[in-house]
Amino acid sequence: MKKLSARRRHPMAAFVVLLIALTLSGGLYAAFAPAEKAQADDTAQSLAIEEGKKLYSVGCASCHGTGGEGSHNGPSLVGVGAAAVDFQVGTGRMPAATSQGPQVPRKKNIYSQTQIDQIAGYIASLGAGPTVPTANDYSPDGADIAKGGELFRTNCAQCHNFTGKGGALTHGKFAPSLEGVAPKHIYEAMQTGPQNMPSFPDTTLSQQNKKDIIAYVNAVNGDQTVSPGGLELGGLGPVSEGLFAWIFGLGALIVVAVWVAARTAKAKKS
Repeated sequence: MKKLSARRRHPMAAFVVLLIALTLSGGLYAAFAPAEKAQADDTAQSLAIEEGKKLYSVGCASCHGTGGEGSHNGPSLVGVGAAAVDFQVGTGRMPAATSQGPQVPRKKNIYSQTQIDQIAGYIASLGAGPTVPTANDYSPDGADIAKGGELFRTNCAQCHNFTGKGGALTHGKFAPSLEGVAPKHIYEAMQTGPQNMPSFPDTTLSQQNKKDIIAYVNAVNGDQTVSPGGLELGGLGPVSEGLFAWIFGLGALIVVAVWVAARTAKAKKS
């Protein structure tokens, strides 16, 4: 007992006890804290999915089925992913109006972003699909605008026009204008291919390619009081420019021809 008491009074005894206590507390925290955090995250995710299911039952199930299996009024949502939900609901296209036309147009959104995330979480739980992109995915930082313009003209201009002004398609359908569209929604549209648009997964257009395209669209649709190429005639492309030439150019030639003919007739009479 005397030896033990002497060791306890040793100057290093307090340091050793403190070291052992810190080691034990650190080990216990590493063993139990991550599990508690993971459990809390799982609980929060489950609650969000439950809330999303309730919102889905009210606003979506009448067309897409009670379990997202689809019906004669709407396609299946199994496997479309959270990105498709964020795009369709975030742009107001869904829920769709009762009487649908050739395609569903963009309109005012009726859900908050939290509610959209909850519905997206529920749909994502039905089957794996494209996820909602992060801000870094569509940020203009590190984007190549020139490369984006090349990719846009190759893959997108046929429908959306070379400056993203939109254009007409067959059977009353149309490619919407990209002016004022959020970069996140442009990225999600390329991911998921909504309505008449083909999808461009990462195997077709990489994440960097999508970022380049978004940077180009933002550049050409930016706040510009004067077009760098002069009068753009609405930016609608060769059809409007050709029509302008026919109406004004050919019209001017006809006026000149009539004037010359009239002067010639007067000259002959005199």
